[in-house]
Amino acid sequence: MKREMKFKMERPDLVAPGDVVEIREGTLPNSVYYYVIEPAVAMSGNFPSQERYKRANIHDKITGTVLDIEENPRGFYVVVELEEA
Repeated sequence: MKREMKFKMERPDLVAPGDVVEIREGTLPNSVYYYVIEPAVAMSGNFPSQERYKRANIHDKITGTVLDIEENPRGFYVVVELEEA
C-alpha cells in the first residue's frame, strides 16, 4: 500500500523529484511521532500514534521517493511516496 507524506524544507534544491530518500522516525511525549528526511533536509508535521507510518519491522529503514516539490508563501514542501505495510 502506498502513502504520501509531506515534509517542510527550508531551502530549495536539497532534493529533487525522483530522488530516493531515507527517513528517520522520531517520537515526542504522549505518543506523537514525526519524520525527518536525512540528513536533516526536511521535517514532517506531527502524527498521533494512530496515524504513525506502519512498516512490517520496526527496525526496517524507511525509504521513499520524492514525487514533487511544492512552493508556496510559507516555503518549500517535499511530497514523498512511501510503501506502507
